[in-house]
Amino acid sequence: MYDLIATSTFGIESITAKELKALGYEDLKIENGKVTFEGDEMDIAICNIHLRTADRVLIKMAEFEAKSFEELFQGTKKVDWSKLIPIDGVMHVVGKSIKSTLHSVPDCQSIVKKAIIKSMSESYGIETFSESGPVYKIEVAILKDIVTLTIDTTGPGLHKRGYRELAGIAPLKETLAASMILISRWNENFSLIDPFCGSGTILIEAAMIAQNIAPGVNRSFVCETWPSMSGNEFNIVRDGARKSEKKNDIKLIGYDIDYRVIKVAMENAQKAGVDKYIEFQKRNFMDFSTSKKYGFIISNPPYGERIGQTEMLNTLYKHMGNMKKRLEDWDFNILTSFEPFEKVVGVKSTKNRKLYNGKIKCYYYQYFDNIKIKNQGDILINKLIN
Repeated sequence: MYDLIATSTFGIESITAKELKALGYEDLKIENGKVTFEGDEMDIAICNIHLRTADRVLIKMAEFEAKSFEELFQGTKKVDWSKLIPIDGVMHVVGKSIKSTLHSVPDCQSIVKKAIIKSMSESYGIETFSESGPVYKIEVAILKDIVTLTIDTTGPGLHKRGYRELAGIAPLKETLAASMILISRWNENFSLIDPFCGSGTILIEAAMIAQNIAPGVNRSFVCETWPSMSGNEFNIVRDGARKSEKKNDIKLIGYDIDYRVIKVAMENAQKAGVDKYIEFQKRNFMDFSTSKKYGFIISNPPYGERIGQTEMLNTLYKHMGNMKKRLEDWDFNILTSFEPFEKVVGVKSTKNRKLYNGKIKCYYYQYFDNIKIKNQGDILINKLIN
């Protein structure tokens, strides 16, 4: 068994933890940016393929205090790295240091690499290593003098689902989009519209959730090249994931003012295998209307960091507020960094939480007004958030 870490964006650790609980994991430890739990090779495969909101899955090799380079060297050397890294393994060391005595990251990386090679030398009885085989990305993370040594099992981050080669001007990470869906109370029984759909990420993630399509089922992971992984683990998990997919009758709608962006969204949805569930239209938000009494809007509209201007945003959000007053039984879920959002919209949100879109601090404003959901209770709330 390994100590495993599912890393996540700040603010959605609890959502990642609920995903892990839904997958059957217990004794979870939730900290800033990560959830720690136990698992074996099969669990590494399950988490990489099924987690929607995590950034990556790491193996924790050691944790200890170090205020000097000697303590860092000795603590790293104590680890039996040969249990996981083969004689030809590529030992790629990265690092970070926050509020610690050992603040020079390059020096820490160099010390850790030397200590790993020393440990490997004692295990394998050789002094030099070809590093011509599978890759092992080792991170030395130091927080307040506590060193955590991990090995990444994922490779390219878990947001790399494989369907989005092209994105709009201000792309939203797939993992954050999935979090927005899971935090909302939407499920396949209700209409869902994204009036600023861009490259379609929110709607694609929603369709994948509704059809129980595992986000990592069509991609590979770095640990699949490791000798310690038999190869069967990932094949078994992928096969099980594909057999568990659903064919719910849903129709999601996305609007964008730019037809070129709409074309990209259509291509992305097709690559994700959910294009038949999503209708994309070239449409201005200011012309938005619907005859449906109940439904959901989940969106990441322009908020002025990289696109848009203040005057345009004021007009846009005032219109959104007027729309919310007309669609009183619709749930609105809006991610934005626009500070005066609630003041301009003119409607106080039921709930808001701080989330980060890349390095941009945003707030996710949620308006829980869907009467149908209130009447039907928790059964209709997304099961992962119960």
